[in-house]
Amino acid sequence: MTSREHAESNYRRISLINWFIAVPLLILFGWPYAYLVTFVGLPRWFAYGGGFVFALPMIMTLIHGHVTMALGYAQRDYYYKWLLKNRRTHGLFFHPAFVSTRFRLGLIYASGALLVLGWIVKKGFIG
Repeated sequence: MTSREHAESNYRRISLINWFIAVPLLILFGWPYAYLVTFVGLPRWFAYGGGFVFALPMIMTLIHGHVTMALGYAQRDYYYKWLLKNRRTHGLFFHPAFVSTRFRLGLIYASGALLVLGWIVKKGFIG
């Protein structure tokens, strides 16, 4: 284990790269949901919120993989502890549950439930 891997500058670099790749990935993974919402005929504002919830687990999975590739499986916990320690800067939106597969699957299920619920309300089955 080298000291360079655990340097704060390395953690800052990884965090900065993660923030830069998050926005293009949001667009890449959010547009299929937005397309499906317009196909179903739901309002456009519904596509943005649901697309964000749909894309978030895939973004978190890729960022988690990026951290694992940059630091290695054994050292990535040090990075996540560093994010928790720096909550007001680099770890702004980080929570330990984000690396949980159950949480990410729950977000995918929630986005599907939002789509179905929006379609049911639009068709007039409820309300």
